[in-house]
Amino acid sequence: MPQDSWNHATSMDAAAARGFLPRLPVPYHGTEDRLAIAEMAEAFGVTHRTLHFYEEKGLLSAMRIGPMRVYGESHIRRMAVINACREIDMPIAAIQELMAALDRAQSQEGAEQLFAAALHARRRELAAQQSILRRQMQRIAEFLETGSTEDDSPVPGSVHLSPLETECLGFMAEGHSAERIARLLDMDLTAALTLESGIIRKFDAHNRFQAVAKAVLAGMIAAE
Repeated sequence: MPQDSWNHATSMDAAAARGFLPRLPVPYHGTEDRLAIAEMAEAFGVTHRTLHFYEEKGLLSAMRIGPMRVYGESHIRRMAVINACREIDMPIAAIQELMAALDRAQSQEGAEQLFAAALHARRRELAAQQSILRRQMQRIAEFLETGSTEDDSPVPGSVHLSPLETECLGFMAEGHSAERIARLLDMDLTAALTLESGIIRKFDAHNRFQAVAKAVLAGMIAAE
């Protein structure tokens, strides 16, 4: 790397590092070293496409050294926050709001408070989802007891699913959103929605809940 370009990148990174972010563990510690996109992806266990996606959404930026994307310490710290949010399945829109608020933080304490508030909000959302999942599991138990679904449609005796469809069905049964399934299967949201729709159609169901219920009744997935 030319020295002038290196110095410019270092200066940009130092300027960005003056912002405030919550203190989170990072998988990489360095002072003057910079990570190429492959190293950044490996450090956080994501794909190149994921990093490009975050950049498109304005969540993460990268320094440019010619055609190369290069990530410095400030980018790594920022990615640690984004990654933590994605680990709890926080919606992209919520992460965008959080990161924008953190960009305006005037102190370290303020940044920590913003992050804590976002975590509390997400915990409330997950608690609500957990309540919904409990009701859904109760309905599945009722279906198993009565031996029929609400519309009295027969349980399919033989539904053939591809390995990818089987994996997707398992995630549906666990209550994951289509967006979460897309990430777990490393595909875009449109492809995940198409995959889910195909599964629902194969079970002759009206929605994902009914498809999961029929799959349980057919013994294709275990009821908990």
